[in-house]
Amino acid sequence: MRDFHLPGRSAAYGTNGMAATSMPQATLAALDILRAGGNAMDAAIAACAVQCVIEPASTGIGGDNFCLYVPAGSSKVIAMNGSGRAPAAATPEALRAAGMTAMVNTSAHSVTVPGAVSAWEALNKAHGRLGLDRIVQAAIAYAEEGFAISPRVASDWEGSVGKLMKHPASARRFLRDGEAPALGTRFTQPELAKTLRAIAAKGKKAFYEGEVAADIVATLRAAGGLHTEEDFARGADVAEFVEPISIKWRGMEVFQCPPNGVGMHVLQILGTLGNLETPAGGPGSALRYHRHIEAARFAYRDRDAFLADPSQVDVPVEKLLSPDYLKRLAAAIRDDVAMTEAELPGPGESDLKKHKDTVYLCVVDKDGNACSFINSLFEGFGSGILAEKAGVMLQNRGFGFRLQEGHVNCIAPNKRPLHTIIPGMVMKDGQAIMPYGVMGGRFQPTGQSLFLTNHFEFGMDVQEAIDFPRLMPQDGKVQIENGIPGSVVDQLNRLGHECELIDKPHGGGQAIFIDREKGCLVGGSDPRKDGCALGY
Repeated sequence: MRDFHLPGRSAAYGTNGMAATSMPQATLAALDILRAGGNAMDAAIAACAVQCVIEPASTGIGGDNFCLYVPAGSSKVIAMNGSGRAPAAATPEALRAAGMTAMVNTSAHSVTVPGAVSAWEALNKAHGRLGLDRIVQAAIAYAEEGFAISPRVASDWEGSVGKLMKHPASARRFLRDGEAPALGTRFTQPELAKTLRAIAAKGKKAFYEGEVAADIVATLRAAGGLHTEEDFARGADVAEFVEPISIKWRGMEVFQCPPNGVGMHVLQILGTLGNLETPAGGPGSALRYHRHIEAARFAYRDRDAFLADPSQVDVPVEKLLSPDYLKRLAAAIRDDVAMTEAELPGPGESDLKKHKDTVYLCVVDKDGNACSFINSLFEGFGSGILAEKAGVMLQNRGFGFRLQEGHVNCIAPNKRPLHTIIPGMVMKDGQAIMPYGVMGGRFQPTGQSLFLTNHFEFGMDVQEAIDFPRLMPQDGKVQIENGIPGSVVDQLNRLGHECELIDKPHGGGQAIFIDREKGCLVGGSDPRKDGCALGY
């Protein structure tokens, strides 16, 4: 039980259904769908569609989607990979001929064909009860009638002004006299509303074919892209159900989507730390944070060496998650000193340096269907390239590619890039007990493993586990939130870590714990975002 004298909020409780998202309007949209007879999948898509309107820096229909879903009464975790592919003409030679020596986050070459709408339709048809025509109505209303810009959204918007200024159409739509709209401004997106209405009427074909696809392709071609309408027609079927990966941990099984996403690195961190005793000093101790940093450094090292599109590259998932390998990683961690960069074997830190923008949400309905759902443009406002007539902001997932020949993540025709967005699911005794996720680009494996250990190892409730101060290894340093006490930071520095404070906090998260013994749902939503968890 939390100390009610201190700032903070309680976890949300419910019995008939619950949604946890990064925006109150999205949470309400999900609950409205549940009360109208929809299930957790319908509600998740409805909430995400709303976020695609009211969190335009973080997500959109021009982005990608991943999902983990456990149907009520089932022990099977269903995984969806809704990440898009590079155009058929995208080769390192073609990009070098265009004058590129590395991927550029605001270039049309960083735009892969969006996979979100393809995934929404596939998930809805396979596991939903209501049609897309009903599910996206709340999003359409916010796009047509407007929404009030909330604090975290306003902050993210302000941080993207420079990017939006690079593209005249984006500046016209999303800036006012060269500045982000002020906090509380009522903002509409009529062009996006029209596209959402078309999707409601015709499904994914309205996005991947016809005038919407033509506008997107024309916009990208004008910006130097290699995209064709044929690429988009193929993109309608890019979403695919895949076999999830998992690891046994503390009497439970933690599930993730397989590569090209970074979910396996959550499992690596958990598996590594699971070979070590729980630190006696507790979750806020320097030793706890130190071990977590070291385990994360190993995972990110392996990410940069191995993670890529498994349809084009062999990704050794089984080896990287094997008990023997994880034991060896744990044995390499010293409690008295941090490894130097020279001592850290294998590749160095990633060149994907900045935090990314994403939305994560989860929903559990009265029947017990559990949905873990994530949708993203990658960086703030993605590439910054707006298909103006369609109102579609385009992601920059292709920024995750490399141009080095022979690298596992080198760009290639119809290839998926390394992907950072990862929904999570915890199972116990063959039943779902927690859909969860933590946003924040490269931070996500660290963030998810911090959250899970906070809750299941250190005994915090769902909300406390989300709230707890965070850190992350990055570029040879450790990025520290200001909630970590100075004395702990000093101890980490003495161990050999180079700690630095960050301007914005690490990511944001949501989770719903399914307490089967008590018959209730317990939800949490991150105060680092604007959202909430609500049950009924």
